[in-house]
Amino acid sequence: LISLSPLISRCFCHFRFFSRVSVSIQTRIKVKSPTRHRSLCSAAVRPASSSPGSIVQSRMEPKLYKPPPQVRGMTSLDKEAFTQTITVPALRVPTGVLNKVVKSLKKSTVQRPGVPRVVQDAEESSDFRLLLLDPHKVTSPSSFSEVEAEALRSFEVTKELQDYELHLTYDNLKSEEVLEAVLPLGQDVTTSFSRVGHIAHMNLRDHQLPYKNLIGQVIMDKNPGVTCVVNKTNMIDSTYRYFKMEVLAGEENMVAKVKENGVTYEFDFSCVYWNPRLSTEHQRIVQLVKRGDTVFDVFAGVGPFAIPAARFGANVLANDLNPESYRWLQHNCKLNKVESKVRTFNLDGRAFIQGPLKQELPALIKEKAGIHVVMNLPALALEFLDAFRGLLHLEAPSDENLPTVHCYGFSKEENPKMDMVQRASCSLGFPLEKGCSVHFVRNVAPNKDMLCVSFTVPKEVLFKSGEEPAPKRQKCEEST
Repeated sequence: LISLSPLISRCFCHFRFFSRVSVSIQTRIKVKSPTRHRSLCSAAVRPASSSPGSIVQSRMEPKLYKPPPQVRGMTSLDKEAFTQTITVPALRVPTGVLNKVVKSLKKSTVQRPGVPRVVQDAEESSDFRLLLLDPHKVTSPSSFSEVEAEALRSFEVTKELQDYELHLTYDNLKSEEVLEAVLPLGQDVTTSFSRVGHIAHMNLRDHQLPYKNLIGQVIMDKNPGVTCVVNKTNMIDSTYRYFKMEVLAGEENMVAKVKENGVTYEFDFSCVYWNPRLSTEHQRIVQLVKRGDTVFDVFAGVGPFAIPAARFGANVLANDLNPESYRWLQHNCKLNKVESKVRTFNLDGRAFIQGPLKQELPALIKEKAGIHVVMNLPALALEFLDAFRGLLHLEAPSDENLPTVHCYGFSKEENPKMDMVQRASCSLGFPLEKGCSVHFVRNVAPNKDMLCVSFTVPKEVLFKSGEEPAPKRQKCEEST
């Protein structure tokens, strides 16, 4: 007996192996057995009519939706051309445990805009419903995870899959799926945009421009509340520093209404600057301001720094060169009921520093309340810092209450923080390396960062005897 035990053990293992194979084959035969079902029009689901074997192949497609080849290169949107029928697996579930099963299998069910996960049972039985599954994740009864399989056993749900044809239309597709199907193979597909009220603002690349109107229509269709899609052109208004744009789809109403950090703003987006990605930075600076402080906003735009600061109890002097920005700044002050706390100006930034700011500064320095100067014009603001050189010709007070400047800039250097400090120092004519902080705001483009350098204006700069000519920008760049 001892000598026969290895042989008996091997025979027993072979028996177990063939038993598992037999069970597996029986299960797959049940899964692949075609079943006739009535069309479920209300759920956009119809019965499969393909032969056994083809069903398994359709489930192995790398994507749930495979676009028809005729939509490739489309420049005028034809929604009907995207209609397609695909095969998905379905699980027959008793209605009594339906909600529990849906919750347990939520990671394996079909996730499609406008497509229900639960549909009427083919036999219209009130005792059962069909749960549609994602063919990516479920190709056979063995595809369920251990947790999912255990849940099905506990609810006494048979792991027998049925094959159904799912009718997908343009409305069921995601924006990236539509654009991937239309644009030439191998080219970037972007569906990102900035939301400004009812306006979606895009920055399309050159290879996307032939499809710009189609892209605009898709973005508008797939994003509720968007009624206008615009694209930034390469032209920029050099005087008032805002990008021009063209309407790709929808209405040409460019007056937007937005809410940021609890404050409401209205403006004509086509002729002022507004960036929704700066809301966190607006809030960061405003939180540095205390009640009773004074804020000088040199490039105020429509008021995203000035108005919240005034609402917090600060006294604000806000300026912008753009007449449209100035008009909407005044409008937003009234809209938020802070017009009594904000004095508005329509001047060049340098003229504002050497005019209203200079006039107010001597009295403010003698007080204890904080003084903040915000300079948010990243492309040029650093060049305006030389306006502080010799701004006051008075004797420097012994009890100093000097203004704090928050100046923004772009940098493409390997060490952007060092670059910001060096350029600010050059423009001021005074080293800031040990007396400033630099805050990273955001990445604007590859190898291009937006930063904010904050510092107290040195008394050696502010009370410089005699006003020296500002250094040329080229020399500053060479010195760094």
